Amino acid sequence: MTKIDTSSPENVLPTPSHTVGPFYGYALPFPGGGDIAPLGHPDTITVQGYITDGEGRPLPDAFVELWGPGPDGRVSTTDGSMRRDPASGGFLGRNGVEFTGFGRIQTDAGGHWYARTLRPGARGHSAPYLSVCVFARGLLMHLFTRIYLPGDEAALAGDPLLAQLPPERRDTLIAADERNGTYRFDIRLQGEGETVFLEFE
Repeated sequence: MTKIDTSSPENVLPTPSHTVGPFYGYALPFPGGGDIAPLGHPDTITVQGYITDGEGRPLPDAFVELWGPGPDGRVSTTDGSMRRDPASGGFLGRNGVEFTGFGRIQTDAGGHWYARTLRPGARGHSAPYLSVCVFARGLLMHLFTRIYLPGDEAALAGDPLLAQLPPERRDTLIAADERNGTYRFDIRLQGEGETVFLEFE
């Protein structure tokens, strides 16, 4: 029988129950999770970026969930982001016609994610935005934030949430325009340049 000296923490190996989870790679991803816009829609935009930890390292196993209204500002009530075959239970995918406004994207090995969606329209007094939920290892509670798209400075200046933030914090919620309908939105979980996260009560 091998005896392990447990009087010193460096002599104790972690077991799976001691590692920091939860882990989202099983059951949550679904094919086409980032293909939110209907196939071939002329107003499709791409939103992409990286998720990094407090030291700037990419997170290869995080998830981003996006919700957004259509260009008219209305939230879709259409079912179908994750349709299943009623007979086999297999994944059928999106129908490619209706806009559901929902997507779930897993980061790749470099912490990168991207989604194809429609540019959201304004709702209420807010500038147009996409709602974001971030899941990652070590986060026992998911995080909420928003992605505002540049292009309408008057709407951004009048947004009630953005108006409460100092400029350097405000900028963490506004995507960068990379031209040709592509926007970059990096999510920094903590540290310098940390993304503004929201708390709902």
